[in-house]
Amino acid sequence: MDIKEKIKNLPDSPGVYILKDGEGKAIYIGKASSLRKRVTSHFSNVDSPKEEILQKKTIDIEYIPTTTEAEALLWEAALIKEKQPPYNINYRDDKSFPFLKISIEEKFPRVFIGRGKEEKDVLYFGPYSNVRLLKEALKMVRKIFPFRSCRILPKKSCLYYSLKLCPGPCIGKISEEDYRETIHNICLLLEGKKEELEKELMKKMEEKARAQNFEEAAQIRDRLKGLAQLKTLRFGIETVLQELKDVLGLEKVPYRIEAFDLSHLSGKEAVGAMVSFYKGIPDKNNYRRFKIKLSDSFDDFSMLREVIFRRFRRLREEKEEFPDLVLIDGGKAHLEIAYRELNKLGISLEMIALEKGEEKIYTLKKKIILPLDSHILQFLRRIRDEAHRFAITYHKKLHQKTLLKSELDEIKGIGEKRKKALFEYFGSLEEIKKASIEDLAKVKGMNRKIAAHLWQVLRDEREND
Repeated sequence: MDIKEKIKNLPDSPGVYILKDGEGKAIYIGKASSLRKRVTSHFSNVDSPKEEILQKKTIDIEYIPTTTEAEALLWEAALIKEKQPPYNINYRDDKSFPFLKISIEEKFPRVFIGRGKEEKDVLYFGPYSNVRLLKEALKMVRKIFPFRSCRILPKKSCLYYSLKLCPGPCIGKISEEDYRETIHNICLLLEGKKEELEKELMKKMEEKARAQNFEEAAQIRDRLKGLAQLKTLRFGIETVLQELKDVLGLEKVPYRIEAFDLSHLSGKEAVGAMVSFYKGIPDKNNYRRFKIKLSDSFDDFSMLREVIFRRFRRLREEKEEFPDLVLIDGGKAHLEIAYRELNKLGISLEMIALEKGEEKIYTLKKKIILPLDSHILQFLRRIRDEAHRFAITYHKKLHQKTLLKSELDEIKGIGEKRKKALFEYFGSLEEIKKASIEDLAKVKGMNRKIAAHLWQVLRDEREND
């Protein structure tokens, strides 16, 4: 595949790209919000001697997809430091670029952003090319590994502790040893050693579980989940998809993957959701939502039958392209039901199920168990978790609409805006009924006259019950 073809196949999404010479050495590394557009710009114009040299010397292009441009910024800096490409000359002017700094000599090291490398006893990461993106990236890291950012330790906890973005060393909520371990984990992540970090955490989680420290094991599990949301650094998506094809025994590489999940509350507001990934990237224009309406019973199997039938009947009728792989959130029984619905439609597709908990992968013929730190399993889990998030979001939206349909609908002076404000303030109809006139009047959009009228109507209803 020549350079032009490779550029054409790059995704229109965030990531890091590596331009390589004939010996396979990195000559330039960059980040982009759109890999395809950014790399194309290197080869469409010759604005400088450097661009001309890059065009002549580039023989191959490697890329690493990321969730956001901010995440790409972290990987870009780590790769530049590791590979030292000769044409990333701007980064040699350390004074003009921001660094991520860790005050490593403090008892509880502070993590912060600053320029220059004048401070002593500080560990530096970078430089980074964009301070705004660096702040975004640091927010992502902090959600996984909470850290201290204040200049001086206060005597009481701050907002970051309340938001679970700081472990609270100022009030003795974390030991020095445990905090140092968090800093070590952050350093591994910033150095691009994500796989090493995941292996360390996996080992630690297993040790905690064996010792029956289940709360601590769960905390480590949550951190592993957070890391899984960051796309794999060392494995390009093409590699992951090729290995997925081999592991599952597919006939072709599964570039287009559709995943299904269900959500309901005791059968109420039952919904299905489908997400679509193309070449490892969420294709949100092709996400679909299904309000369950045909099933007599709202069990998972009935709901799954309806969603699969409706989705693929429509694709067949509209002569749309079918996905290369279908992922079902569930076990072997769910997979078999989905296959039966496809058979009714006369459609043959590659399909797997991914079971929560032990994370077993099912095909019709076999069960596959991959290591929990496998990049293939992490990739599938990320797709499944996105389907789950999409389903839950849709279910909550419908549930909120149902909550707003209440006894308040017929009360004069209580329109949609006031009704919504009342539910947001009190949380439920029962709490609204218990409220005094003074409390009702405090709600946004209410006044004492309307509050008194509402209180009177609700009191009359209570007395008539």
